[in-house]
Amino acid sequence: MFLLIVLVALQRRAANQNACLGIAMCACGMFYAIVTAPLFPKAFWWWTLPILSSLPAVFWLWARAAFDDDFVLKRWHGALWLAIVAWGFAVSLVWPHWPALAKGGGKVLAAVALLLALAAAVQTVKTWRVDLVMRRRRLRLAVLAINVVSIALVAVAGFADIPVLAPGASGSLPTGLSLFAMAMLAALGVLSPPVVAVSDATAAIASGDAGRPARVAAERVVVDPILLRRLDHLMTVERTYRQEGLAIGALAARLDVPEHRLRQAINEGLGYRNFNAFLNRYRIEDAKLALSDVTQREVPVLTVAMDAGFQSIGPFNRAFKAETGMTPTEFRREALSRLETDRPLEISPPRREIG
Repeated sequence: MFLLIVLVALQRRAANQNACLGIAMCACGMFYAIVTAPLFPKAFWWWTLPILSSLPAVFWLWARAAFDDDFVLKRWHGALWLAIVAWGFAVSLVWPHWPALAKGGGKVLAAVALLLALAAAVQTVKTWRVDLVMRRRRLRLAVLAINVVSIALVAVAGFADIPVLAPGASGSLPTGLSLFAMAMLAALGVLSPPVVAVSDATAAIASGDAGRPARVAAERVVVDPILLRRLDHLMTVERTYRQEGLAIGALAARLDVPEHRLRQAINEGLGYRNFNAFLNRYRIEDAKLALSDVTQREVPVLTVAMDAGFQSIGPFNRAFKAETGMTPTEFRREALSRLETDRPLEISPPRREIG
């Protein structure tokens, strides 16, 4: 199954980070299934165990990419994986000569596995409320729990001085179920269709007639145009996005619709996968107008961010740079300089001398 997913991904030439991490999970699953097979030579465990100990890092990275739409792979993520593998090799090599030291190193690996499993679980809970993709909301908790339990079993085995491969012994039903769940997770990341985003409510409504529900062509999802118009009115006219700590439940109450309907409208009608990303679009546009206003030249950037609905300067700076490619200060400097350059020269009338 793992190999089939990899072949399909290669055939589709999937190159985004979710697909790459899904392929990496498939490779880890194939490796785990091979080295825990009954006929696999035990003499090779000295180099396979370090790689097995790094599997939680791959799963943690996959969880970050799958459940956080703003996540971007960085070099230090690869350095962390290499560090875990290197530590595992060190533990394997010193085991015949210093067993006590190797046991301590093994417990360090077990602690790292537990921390990574906990980080993956926290990531799932942290972004659950703002997630707008219904399929991902339904599957994330149950499937992630299965994988976290699988990783925790390996980590507990390390703390209890049990061989790491004991939970994955041949014929183990929990191991088989865990591998199957991992394959399903990897398939979701690799084989999911791309999401086609609609830039705003106007474009979404324009895709349908005035009296009929709007449709998103890629997903063929029916969207209520009246709900989209009311939502657009709240955002563009009443500027509800400026409300501090605005949650999707409060916005659904303002519109007097069930929360799941509002999630569907924002996700399937407007193409947003995250509620914060939906709000930040309006907030960033608001901030850009304020930063480009000559009369607000002396207004601090923090005040602009708070007026737009952000609760602190850090998230504002990150969201603004992700949207515009520059910091708010750089954007203000460039916008004001462009206004001064385009401003027509004021020519005063010639002065006449009297007398």
